[in-house]
Amino acid sequence: QVQLVESGGGLVQAGGSLRLSCAASGIIFSINTMGWYRQPPGKQRELVASISSGRGTNYADSVKGRFTISRDNAKNTVYLQMNSLKPEDTAVYYCNSYSTLHVEYWGQGTQVTVSS
Repeated sequence: QVQLVESGGGLVQAGGSLRLSCAASGIIFSINTMGWYRQPPGKQRELVASISSGRGTNYADSVKGRFTISRDNAKNTVYLQMNSLKPEDTAVYYCNSYSTLHVEYWGQGTQVTVSS
């Protein structure tokens, strides 16, 4: 059974920081591309950042220079360090796993709220 369990969301003031974690089980974590997506209220889900099995990274323009994605294959965990948070970063953040066999899994989401 595949599980992606996010943690670390919460309420923070603008300019603050949060670190999201996503612990994976039931997948061969080290060979999957892992990603963080977010869905702001009333909007579509969008890619925030991704990291490949080779640790290549990709970021949305809106978070470049503020967010950092990383992975610990020994712990089957992917992280999203979010600094200089803005009210427009408010969203439900979802962890995503994508395999070379084009199989995709999602976590249940964690709420991030940034107050102005």
